[in-house]
Amino acid sequence: MSRKLLTISLITTLVAKVAFAEVPHVAVDIAPVHSLVARVMDGVGTPDLIVQPGASPHEYSLRPSEAKALQDADLVFWTSSDLTPWLTDTIEILATDASVTELLEADGSIELELRESALFEAHNHGEHDDDHDDEAHKDHEDAHDPHAWLSPKNAMTWLNVIAGQLSAANPENAGTYFANAAAGRSEIEALIGEVNATLEPVRGEQFIVFHDAYQYFETDFDFPASGAISLSDASDPSPARIAEIQVRIAEEGIRCVLAEPQFNPGLVETVLDGTKAQMSILDPLGSDLELGSALYPQLIRNLSIVLAGCL
Repeated sequence: MSRKLLTISLITTLVAKVAFAEVPHVAVDIAPVHSLVARVMDGVGTPDLIVQPGASPHEYSLRPSEAKALQDADLVFWTSSDLTPWLTDTIEILATDASVTELLEADGSIELELRESALFEAHNHGEHDDDHDDEAHKDHEDAHDPHAWLSPKNAMTWLNVIAGQLSAANPENAGTYFANAAAGRSEIEALIGEVNATLEPVRGEQFIVFHDAYQYFETDFDFPASGAISLSDASDPSPARIAEIQVRIAEEGIRCVLAEPQFNPGLVETVLDGTKAQMSILDPLGSDLELGSALYPQLIRNLSIVLAGCL
């Protein structure tokens, strides 16, 4: 090898090493948001996940590796303090030098209020029915619905936010971050069309969900649920709420009740007792999907497939 070629090779290697060394350490709260960050970082680096698949984000005990990921983080992306209230203090204590982005507070994010009634279309945020799950309601008073990642419109907005924050921390790779974000938005635009096509044959049919986690998906695709068995995945529904849902299923001939893999199947069976409705399983966190940039679109796709199949 000539001296000139050797010099060029050494310079290229050194530049590559410097660029790699400057790639920020990134920590992300839940798998769907981790997927969006991974899409933006594709070809540059890999973010760390804090709340592992299958665990509830509302209550979580950090493992040492996850605590270290926060301590080492240059950037933290998380959904909302309404989703992971415990993470607020944890970030302040562990990620002291990190730039922190709460995505639901980002400009352009769609933010929806929590629904409180078991029967959604009868709900009025200014009134309170006697059969609410009172303790759960107190826990969620004045809170917003935190399941905002289930809006593909939010995901498209967040890709831009993520690219902007990464580029500010690592300007050498800004072109890659913004190109990846643009490609990710195009993929989600195509996904929205795919989901609408999947749902079109059953549009207008009614369904019940286990807990009220899907409002953003329902809103984006104009496919509203009729009600939820539980106000929150952190509390069991009251007997009055279960009875109200059972009456709705019987009176309106609702055929589909959507459970979730990590919650009590006995509650769903109680609701289904004496009705002709069938049960299918939805997972708003994509716990059975492989981590990475492909998880988010597959999660949204799976929701539409399961919903259409159940109906």
